[in-house]
Amino acid sequence: MERRTFLTTALVGTATLALGLSIYSPEHIRVNKALDNEHRLLFSVLLPVFLEDALPNVESMRVAAQNRTLDAISQTITYLPQEGQDELEELLGMLEQRLGLLVLTGSMTPLMMRSPNELIAMLEYWRNSFLDLLVTAYQGLRELVLASYYSFPEHWGHLNYAKPTFFEE
Repeated sequence: MERRTFLTTALVGTATLALGLSIYSPEHIRVNKALDNEHRLLFSVLLPVFLEDALPNVESMRVAAQNRTLDAISQTITYLPQEGQDELEELLGMLEQRLGLLVLTGSMTPLMMRSPNELIAMLEYWRNSFLDLLVTAYQGLRELVLASYYSFPEHWGHLNYAKPTFFEE
């Protein structure tokens, strides 16, 4: 068998496998898009990675902060220009599909099944990538999560920021 034939066969076989896995996904991994139209599941996986040391240590407070941040992310997305919303929706859609994951991360393992260290490595790769598309994707997701989390005044203490006070004359 020639090298070219072998490489072509391997490439076509991999693409077919990726397409098949993209179309068929087991029931225990499938996300009901009607219930998750705001990508809450995806962001709930990314939040602890982006906000590693900022989230409270007490579990009930941590969950409450994550839920409030997820709500704030949904609200923040509505303030983006339509063009930005469309690009973000395309990125999030790709991150929720196996074929998109293969293209963006080199693995078809869903993000929710990855360990925090694997997610950190993926995001660090994006952050330092030579492809501007991946760098932009990293920066956009990071800014969205951080802006949504720090939009609440009770989190400003982590930044050593105090609300400005105005003196009345």
